Amino acid sequence: MRRAGASARQVVRLLHMSPKTERRYRAALGQAGMLEGEPEELPTLDEIAGVIRQALPSPGGKRSTVEPWRGEVEALMDKGLSAQAIHDRLRLETRGSARPFRVSYSAVKRFVRRVKRVRGLHAGEVAVPVDTAPGEEAQVDFGYAGRLYDPKTGVVRRAWVFVMLLCHSRLMFVRLVFDQRTETWLDLHEQAFRHFGGVVGTVVPDNTKRAVLRAAFGVDGSSELERSYREFARAWGFKIDPAPPGDPRKRGKVESAVKYLRGNPLKGRDGEPMDEVQGSLQLWNAEVASVRVHGSTGRRPLDVFNAEERSTLRPLPAAPPERAIWKQAKVHPDSHVTCRGRLFSVPWRLIQEQVWVRACGRVVEVFHLDDRVAIHEDRGLRRTTMDEHLPTDRRLLRHRGRAFWESRARKVGPETLALVVAVFDQDEVLSHLRAVQAIVQHLEQFPWIRAEAASRSAREVGDLTYRGVKRILSEGRDLAAAPVVERREVDARPRCRSCGSTTPTPRPASQADLRRTGS
Repeated sequence: MRRAGASARQVVRLLHMSPKTERRYRAALGQAGMLEGEPEELPTLDEIAGVIRQALPSPGGKRSTVEPWRGEVEALMDKGLSAQAIHDRLRLETRGSARPFRVSYSAVKRFVRRVKRVRGLHAGEVAVPVDTAPGEEAQVDFGYAGRLYDPKTGVVRRAWVFVMLLCHSRLMFVRLVFDQRTETWLDLHEQAFRHFGGVVGTVVPDNTKRAVLRAAFGVDGSSELERSYREFARAWGFKIDPAPPGDPRKRGKVESAVKYLRGNPLKGRDGEPMDEVQGSLQLWNAEVASVRVHGSTGRRPLDVFNAEERSTLRPLPAAPPERAIWKQAKVHPDSHVTCRGRLFSVPWRLIQEQVWVRACGRVVEVFHLDDRVAIHEDRGLRRTTMDEHLPTDRRLLRHRGRAFWESRARKVGPETLALVVAVFDQDEVLSHLRAVQAIVQHLEQFPWIRAEAASRSAREVGDLTYRGVKRILSEGRDLAAAPVVERREVDARPRCRSCGSTTPTPRPASQADLRRTGS
């Protein structure tokens, strides 16, 4: 450029270098006489490089402050860590040691860049284009769509765009949502399949620690999405091939589609109503994205889909399969877990344990260590409790009605029922439910003849407390009382509120009654 008459300012502007760097190289080459001569008779590159190496220090001549840590840095680079991650790890792991890492992030970044330049390009960095057969694969992803107005809540909320892209034709299904829950994720898949009129063979989801797919298929165990997604895929007949974490190029087609959406139809939409933006997005997808000539295929996505891919999709299920949603939950201190905003009981010995809850239709199942420990029918009640899930000596305490405890006493005998009625009716203001619960549960532990005798003795002495009944049985005073000859079921009859006596129930008069009364 100097031989062609370019000024120093022009060299700086065209080669995008600093004036200082231009002066250094111009001085070295000028001293060697290489700036003079015809532009067509340039020296070779090796000759120029020789002059520069002799006159100027090489870029690597200055020792980097990271050099003493070369082994550690290169080992972390081999594991895939970025310059920022390498700097953070070495700084934290060597804190307080005899050899702390006190190197700036900029120095680490320059050193990593230099090592990569020396190593050169490796095979893993080469992008390999993959051609997919019609109907074989679809890629899915969530992308941030900005803050949109929610007409239901009346506020501006963070919104996300869901994209399912058919890899062969590049036809897209796009929907805006305000959440990324598992239920939303599965519902969007169903909408996409119905939009395309069929099901693909394989779906490639994301696997990064963001959005709804938080390491859903990681090696650290099962997750809510994996269990729910697995059952959904089995019901709809497709396979799941999650992309490796931290490598978006494995899903480059849908990543490019999300970038395309954010830079075109979703650009500048902040604050607009969700339904209006969704309508514009669908119109744009139908009249722009689906009919433009795609840069990779050189064909229009809609034409490729109609000609080649539509017929290869698997048919939709004849009837929509029931969707199972898995949820991990912790058992509450009252031996219940939360599912669908309602409470379902589990065996009380699992309190504070982590369990899996599977909700499918009206059936709610609870699993612990892959064993089903409870099954409920979801009847829409706030709380569903099974007595066998509660401790034996406490399960009856959840019943707070008078009729229930009178029915329990009736099963013991008439004297016990009379005692319970007397306890309930001894005060018009203060409730004695807890005393009745304790008395009935205690009497049920004894033979009915002792329970009946103790109940009669308690009423005779006027001690209607739980302690009084318990003392009669512990001291054996019920054994000295007149024996109860007959055990019979009694019916609840109207009783006097003041004395507790029963009101005689009218019965038809017999022939003997008629003769005795002269009627």
